[in-house]
This record gives sequence, structure tokens and C-alpha cells, in this order.
Amino acid sequence: MSDKLTLSAEPRERAGKGASRAMRREGRVPAVIYGDKKDPEAIHIEERALMKLLHTGHFMNSLVEVEVGGNNNRTLPKDVQFHPVTSRPLHVDFMRIGKGATVTVDVPVHFVNEEASPGLKRGGVLNVVRHELELNCPADSIPDEIVVKLDGLEVGDSIHISQVELPEGVTSAIDDRDFTIAGVVAPSALKREESEAEEGEEVAADEVPTTEQGGDEEEGEGSED
Repeated sequence: MSDKLTLSAEPRERAGKGASRAMRREGRVPAVIYGDKKDPEAIHIEERALMKLLHTGHFMNSLVEVEVGGNNNRTLPKDVQFHPVTSRPLHVDFMRIGKGATVTVDVPVHFVNEEASPGLKRGGVLNVVRHELELNCPADSIPDEIVVKLDGLEVGDSIHISQVELPEGVTSAIDDRDFTIAGVVAPSALKREESEAEEGEEVAADEVPTTEQGGDEEEGEGSED
């Protein structure tokens, strides 16, 4: 399960683009905490501390404890805006999470046991349709990743969400269809070889004379004698 992360924040007394630019020059990032039937709270956090959490790789699907003036807010990051040129964070949205809440997050998929897939061992290619799964999870137990096993997969086989074992209490946010996560497909070289082999068989079959054709040739030779 994802570890709970922590951030220290300060109330943001001034709003507006000018105030936000001034904060960023001081190494601070404007942010807001909203949700859980409470008023939105404008805050600012240290850019360096935020970057450290972003580099964990699971910031967006982890609980983040945001401390503001001695009060702890249990939140889930919902959006981070970045500068289009420098990629520095410009603004962060945090959603408050109430006790016993369920949240919808995108969780990465991790594929294992490639060596146990006959299709991959024959030269097949794993075609990943979904690198992440949109899941409904208890806020206190958001998984870091979903493990998908490739055991026994042949070329042409696919893995659907119904075949994946999800952690207890976790369900797919997409519940109206049994969607595909990945499949094993033949590489283009193998497809080309199979196509050429089929064409060769067709040509060979066309070149074999029928019995009727053979009989006509014999009759023709006899008449010349």
C-alpha cells in the first residue's frame, strides 16, 4: 500500500497572480485544500519539499497529510500544474478525505512472470492497452500497483479486468464492461513469415496438375503417333 506522505504548509493571505508570482520567487508553491463539506483553504508549500514527494513516483495516488497552523488535513492530490517551459510546479489542488472515505485513483499496472508465457517465449510481443487502472479504493489502503500475471498466455490471448485479482475493498471504477488490459500479439516478422508461408502453399497447390489435365495430355501425345 502507498505510504502516507506529509507536507508542511502556511495559510495564503493574499490571492491573485501577482501574489502567486511573488511566492514562487521565494521558492513557495500556491495550493488549495477543498472538499469534505468544508470551505476551501488557500495555502502555500515549499517547492523543494513538494518536488521531493513528486519524485517518489506515487504522489498522485497517496494520502498526503498537510499540516496548516497546527491542524492536520488528510488529503489526496488531485492536480498539479507545471510551467510549460521550466516544468516547475505552479499550483497544487488537494482534496480533503473524510474518515472511512473511498477515493477513485489511477493505479499503475505491473506485469510479472513473462518467462511463464509460451507466447512471449515464442517471440510474441506484450501489447499493453492500459498502463494504469482507474480504481475505487479505501482512502487508508490505496495500492502502490496492481500485479498482473502473464502465466500461460499464448499468442492471441488477452488479459481482462475480470481475470485480475484486486486487493480487498478495491473495485474497478469502470464496471460496465470487461475491458482488456493487455494481450500477446505476434511480432511483424512472425506475421510476415506466416503470410509468406501461406502464399507459398497456395502457389504450390495451383501448380499441381489435376487428373483431368494429365489425361488430356496423354491423349494428345497418342493422336500425334
